[in-house]
Amino acid sequence: MKYWETNRAIIQDKFPGLLEQIAVDEVPYDIQVEAGASGAPGLAVNGLHVHSLRDPIREARRLAETIAEAGPVVVLGFGLGYTAEAAAEKAGNRPIIIAEARGGLLKKALETRDLRSFLLEHQLIFVIGGPADGIIEALQFCSQGKAAVPSLIRNRTLMKLDEDWYSQVERRIALWISKDDVNMATLRRFGKRWVRNLARNLTVIRDIPGVERLKGILPSALPVFLAAAGPSLDESIPYLPEIRKRCVIVAVDTSLRLLLRAGIDPDFAVVVDPQYWNSRHLDQAPAPRTCLIAESAVYPPVLKHPFERIFLCSSLFPLGRFIEDRLDFKGRLGAGGSVATTAWDFARVLGTSAVWIAGLDLAYPDLKTHFKGARFEDRALAESTRLNPLETRSVRALRDGCPFPAVSAAGGAVLTDRRLSLYAAWFENRIQTAPGLRTFRLSGEGIAIPGLATASPEELLGYPLRRDEINRCLREAFARTDADFGDPDRTALRNRQYQSALIELLAGLNQLKIWSDEAARTAGRVYRQKRLPSPQDHDRILKKLAETDKRIRESAVKDVAGFLFPPVEELESALECTEREPFFRYLELSAKLYQSLAESAGYTLEVLKGPKI
Repeated sequence: MKYWETNRAIIQDKFPGLLEQIAVDEVPYDIQVEAGASGAPGLAVNGLHVHSLRDPIREARRLAETIAEAGPVVVLGFGLGYTAEAAAEKAGNRPIIIAEARGGLLKKALETRDLRSFLLEHQLIFVIGGPADGIIEALQFCSQGKAAVPSLIRNRTLMKLDEDWYSQVERRIALWISKDDVNMATLRRFGKRWVRNLARNLTVIRDIPGVERLKGILPSALPVFLAAAGPSLDESIPYLPEIRKRCVIVAVDTSLRLLLRAGIDPDFAVVVDPQYWNSRHLDQAPAPRTCLIAESAVYPPVLKHPFERIFLCSSLFPLGRFIEDRLDFKGRLGAGGSVATTAWDFARVLGTSAVWIAGLDLAYPDLKTHFKGARFEDRALAESTRLNPLETRSVRALRDGCPFPAVSAAGGAVLTDRRLSLYAAWFENRIQTAPGLRTFRLSGEGIAIPGLATASPEELLGYPLRRDEINRCLREAFARTDADFGDPDRTALRNRQYQSALIELLAGLNQLKIWSDEAARTAGRVYRQKRLPSPQDHDRILKKLAETDKRIRESAVKDVAGFLFPPVEELESALECTEREPFFRYLELSAKLYQSLAESAGYTLEVLKGPKI
């Protein structure tokens, strides 16, 4: 206890709220502090040693040698803090995330050891018990928008004592890492498509209002029904006419045709995917009584489809945000990879207190991938041959996603895959951050998602008939939007702002390309000579590159230009210079970085100046 007061004072000052969290936590284990052979105290929990009793400091340093050279470090199980200390020393100024199931164990460490230097000198984040999603928030804070794969150091003894909590934490870390892999793969595949779509759609940011104008338009008692595109949507078809009398209907692009064929005009349809084939879900699906909710990077023909009207959400991409920030805030919707995640967030924005979802399986119940009659199925049937039948395509779709069994909402087992489980993790996290919104699913066939309750269609049909009220709310919201957004003076102002933003964008990209090209030539010329410059030239080169870096950092278009930028790790792996030539290696990497930025800026410029057809 002699160290408690000094450690406690630091905790109270540097980590608000942590002291209260650990002070009330009772540990249901037998805890013993023992004298180690090296003089450093050891910890035993339920008779099991948490650290080496011989030399816990040496053991901790050995474990810390396993961490990577970049990214945050996650310590699973704090114990008396030896491993976290060693990891912090090895990691330098990188974040250290301490995940400890029991706050009482952390308190024991603060009572037992002098941790002042550790607490004061390092960037620490504590995740103590409670919902395992806390680790996601910690990783998001550490990443600051950059991909950073965390290193893990595990205390197996502590993890066995609270196996369920630590396994949930590890699962979320794995999903976080997978998310970065998926995001990078998606960017590689579709990044240029997003830029091309935005270049063709740029004026819609000027001309179309945002979902911010629909915020809170519904009384909280009005429910929203969301039609996702999973196989279980088939079960809800007989109930759709009665559901529409009671609920605001929101369809995703994939399910729109099904609802229209069933004689149901959704109030809203959500489309955010930029791909051509995704736009084909709207084929033979005119929806003149449905309002489209779209992101400005969608495939351009989507915005010309016969919908009643269109609202935009805020762009997910720097090019769209650059224009939007200078004209009109559209309103942010969550993006979790699946259009259903964005549709759920849109339902939340409308102001309802209850969202009922059909078809949100995020799994393959009975090995089915979508509802009957989905565009995917129609296309596969049309292209089937004797040697490449529909069944072969279905098997490939299941196999290529790396499937694995998971717990279903009904308590059994269901097949899912890595991509779908990422979407499920997003829903779980978002549901927990919206405690005032109740979310129900109409089938137990899909993957289990904590916080997403299963209810029967009969319970949904217990709501009173409210279609007239729904129509009135929507008409009034649309009329307000037309009067405000369509005001001639506001329209003229947006036109001027748009022209000014476009001039700024083109000029900034062109200047950034010139700077990057020049810096790439400077760095490349020196490293290719393979002759060390004089001290004066050495300083001159570094100064010139530093000036370019400063200009790039201060550029208003740096995010737009850098959107297509490749991972630094990829550029590093292609370097010719060895570690024995650090200055040449630095110059070669700098040349590749500047050249990549110049190419990205040049491509964006070319697309913006090209024909918008």
